[in-house]
Amino acid sequence: MYNDEDLAAAVRDGVLSQEAVDAFHAYMVQGRPLPVVDEEHFRLVSGFNDIFVVIACLLLLAALGWLGSRVHDGAGPLLVAATAWGLAEFFTRQRRLALPSIVLLLAFVGGLVGMTVAVLRPLDSVSLPLAGLLGGLGAWLHWRRFRVPITVAAGAAAVAGTLLAMLFLRSTLAREWYAPITFVAGTAVFALAMAWDTADPQRKTRRADVAFWLHLLAAPLLVHPIFTSLQMFSREATLVQAAAALLIYALLGLLSLAIDRRALMVSALAYLLYAFTALLKNLGMVSLSFAFTALCIGAALLLLSAFWHTCRSRVVSVLPAPWQERLPPLH
Repeated sequence: MYNDEDLAAAVRDGVLSQEAVDAFHAYMVQGRPLPVVDEEHFRLVSGFNDIFVVIACLLLLAALGWLGSRVHDGAGPLLVAATAWGLAEFFTRQRRLALPSIVLLLAFVGGLVGMTVAVLRPLDSVSLPLAGLLGGLGAWLHWRRFRVPITVAAGAAAVAGTLLAMLFLRSTLAREWYAPITFVAGTAVFALAMAWDTADPQRKTRRADVAFWLHLLAAPLLVHPIFTSLQMFSREATLVQAAAALLIYALLGLLSLAIDRRALMVSALAYLLYAFTALLKNLGMVSLSFAFTALCIGAALLLLSAFWHTCRSRVVSVLPAPWQERLPPLH
């Protein structure tokens, strides 16, 4: 299988002309009954061989980590990180297998962090930032070598997680303001995701894949503080809380339509289900509360999915022209 990056490489190497590639894209668009601009593609598994390789890698890395830890606590994670890098030289750099590349990246960064934690145990104000710094540095080096799209999100998670952990460990006041601080961190990650997204509105290059993973990271950091501030997990859910949850979910839906990303809606879905399930239980529908809530929300989301492009056209059309130019095209 090939993708747009392969076609771009073929143009650079003189195998295909840019006119031929453009004509091929136009042919594929005309041959489809529905628009393809709203499908939010990302490549994860190209065949069962990807899963086969992942299973083999996990078995090998787990065994090496276990054996290394018998020698020294830090030797196991270090061996995992080194082996993951070596495997990535073949499966990522040469074979370009998507799912194994993601697993090996996470194993590499996790091995570096785990080694630091094991050597500098217990965690304190010195060892914790060092672990996060080493994880972020490892992610940067991995990106420079292999260009796996999830690497940027892994590095951002390491940096954001370290900063938040240091802040919450050192300051009682920061722990009291947990929700706003986490929301600020989520906003920063979301801004980074939008920077990658707007750099490739057509979503034809690796930048769109990087943005996809950053949006997945930003979504829970944004959504969880909002719904926590509404006290959604209190025992007595009220009609006001349920209405607020529905309003926030609708706003997140409008934002998702505008930027053509569904991660925010998926992250907030559990909170919406919980809010209305708890509300119906308080109204006496104990046995059917979740089923009724899931039925209504599931039907609404399926309807939105079927008419996503139409709804997105309505939302984007009311935005200022400069904003529309930076967003994915409607056609």
